[in-house]
Amino acid sequence: MKFFKRILCLTLSVIMISTMFVGCKKDDEKVKLRLSEVTHSVFYAPQYVAINKGFFEEEGIEIELSVGEGADKVMAAVLSGSIDIGLAGPEACIYVYNEGKENYPRVFGQLTQKDGSFLMGREKVENFDWNSLKGTTLLPGRKGGVPYMTLEYVVKSKGLVPGKDVIFDDSIQFALMAGAFTSGTGDFVTLFEPTASMLEKEGKGYILASVGEEAGEIPFTAYFASQDYMKKNPEIIKKFLRAIYKGQKWVMENSPEEVAKAMEPSFPDTDLDILTTVVERYKEIDAWSKTPVMKKEAFEKLQEVITMAGELDKKAVFEDVVDNSFAEEIIK
Repeated sequence: MKFFKRILCLTLSVIMISTMFVGCKKDDEKVKLRLSEVTHSVFYAPQYVAINKGFFEEEGIEIELSVGEGADKVMAAVLSGSIDIGLAGPEACIYVYNEGKENYPRVFGQLTQKDGSFLMGREKVENFDWNSLKGTTLLPGRKGGVPYMTLEYVVKSKGLVPGKDVIFDDSIQFALMAGAFTSGTGDFVTLFEPTASMLEKEGKGYILASVGEEAGEIPFTAYFASQDYMKKNPEIIKKFLRAIYKGQKWVMENSPEEVAKAMEPSFPDTDLDILTTVVERYKEIDAWSKTPVMKKEAFEKLQEVITMAGELDKKAVFEDVVDNSFAEEIIK
């Protein structure tokens, strides 16, 4: 009996020691986190800074980054569980919430607070007047997308009626808009960076106005995950947000030149001077959120924009769609 007790004690000791070592190993290992961004854009500068400056690595996270090519595709990947976290417009969460799904994804962090697109024309204009769009054709992107709806919101605020005063040609796919414009389609186009600055450098178009600056603060892109994932992995969510917050602060505290250098590995085919120009433009319009916390009033304005576009029948409850608890904890 004593021998059996000794064996039992030794066995339990081995199990306890093994468990301790396994625990240590897991703590040392990086957590692989599958992140899908709606598109690959300089607009998401704080995220790339967080990756390239090692902020995620400091939190023990290894980012597996993919491009979803559309908010609907990013949301589908989150719902299927093929990715852990999605980066897209929060309207994707609003739509799923309104469908009545039980495990609908929730927003837990914000990245950008302005529309990142710029209105471009074929001629350089010093003091652009939005009324000069009257009687012209504009390439606005995909109907139903937030860039389209935000532009529509701005145009209406200037007293113009889309479809009557200005023709919105939404037949061109988002990725093909720059090429279509330079080939002669439309009089004006809205483009994101660095495409807009590259076209201007080539003399194929001129930036006339910032859609985001005109529209005001709107939660344009945010991070979301399924409620199941967030409940099972609260520490991972907090570590992820901590890295993003470090990236946000770093972007705010450093010059456009330094931010551009930090982003360069994520955009190897883009000239450093173009990246610098882009960062400077986005800093000027205050495009990036200073913290990952989403403001309720900004969320309600987004819903106003979507409702005015005829894409939202019922407004979502902010507290149901957005969970600021993780972001509020990490910024304390």
